[in-house]
Amino acid sequence: MVFSGWRRPSLPSFRDGLVCLSFIAGSAVVGAIAWSGEVLALPAAVLFPTLWAFAPNRLVAGLVVLAYFLAASRGLPVGVSIFYASDMWVGLGLWLTASVLFVLVHSLIWTSKSGWHKPLRYALAWILMSVPPFGITGWANPITAAGVLFPGLGWFGLIAMAHTLSAMTTRVWPIVALIVGAFVALSAKGWSEPHPPEGWIGIDTHFNYASPGQHADYAQHLATLALVQDAAKAGVKNIVLPESAFGIWTPTTEHLWIRALQDLDVTVNGGAIIVGAVGYDNVMIEVSGKGAHIVYRERMPVPVSMWQPWASSGATAHVFGKPAGSFAGTLIAPLICYEQLLVWPILQSMIYKPSVIVATGNGWWTGDTNIVAIQKAAARAWASLFGVPLVIAFNT
Repeated sequence: MVFSGWRRPSLPSFRDGLVCLSFIAGSAVVGAIAWSGEVLALPAAVLFPTLWAFAPNRLVAGLVVLAYFLAASRGLPVGVSIFYASDMWVGLGLWLTASVLFVLVHSLIWTSKSGWHKPLRYALAWILMSVPPFGITGWANPITAAGVLFPGLGWFGLIAMAHTLSAMTTRVWPIVALIVGAFVALSAKGWSEPHPPEGWIGIDTHFNYASPGQHADYAQHLATLALVQDAAKAGVKNIVLPESAFGIWTPTTEHLWIRALQDLDVTVNGGAIIVGAVGYDNVMIEVSGKGAHIVYRERMPVPVSMWQPWASSGATAHVFGKPAGSFAGTLIAPLICYEQLLVWPILQSMIYKPSVIVATGNGWWTGDTNIVAIQKAAARAWASLFGVPLVIAFNT
């Protein structure tokens, strides 16, 4: 028996399927280009809000977000497999898990309503993914491109970028996209890489670690000291070393470095681990021939591999800790590794008007991926936005 008011549900047409696939594929392409590790490619991310806003339905919008995030973080599975010395399945699992909050926030906020709803909701989405708790996994945030589109404008550039992203969710997005393209062309023509201040240098190292629990040994300290001595002979005064360059900081390590620097007119900033009663702190330490002290305690260590809130043995997250530190008498904005991928750490630091951004990392586990390149590109974009000198030092 067929009721007169009943209609058979219509299945999506082939054309509808192609439209949905084009949105998802387009988002993956945008994520891959924007987060390729080239700083001038970051503005491609402005197309992501458009694909999200005009997705046919909430499900497709969620898949658009997933495709963008997975493409942007495509190096993670390989990196995880190297870090844990495991097979690729572990990396793929963590890769998908890392996308959950990003996808969830954007999917729940998405709306089919037109008018002011889409711009306002996208603004809410990127803000939520910029600050804790959601911002803890807020990688690949398009707001990072502000430094390429609005170099030197600081907070005004950030506001302009926020309005640009919201405008990309409206019907005038093609016009906005053309304007963004023009800005990118101008930036590319006159782009100038942020540089360290005079007398400063970031020294990259290439020490390989067989396991995540391995730290700098005596031989590595001597090799690093040799690099510092060479830089000092070249006239450098302030030297930045990568994350974990000092290994586990102990009285013995402190004595070794202070003694080695006594005859050198240099001040060194290096990464170290300070072991506490519960867990440990990932820090930056200033050391010279006169002594040593902690410059900065990392606000957001890498979740799971370092920050393990369910355990007592992981790194401490000083989420709203001191966002700036004094190194060699200069106020710096410190960013250790994972913090360079997030939004709130750099903005929190820039409130204090630091004179230099110091970005360090330890990417021994990243292999041939573009993870380190993405971190450096993000740091360069933020330095460009605020017109602040940048010093980068990575171990790879």
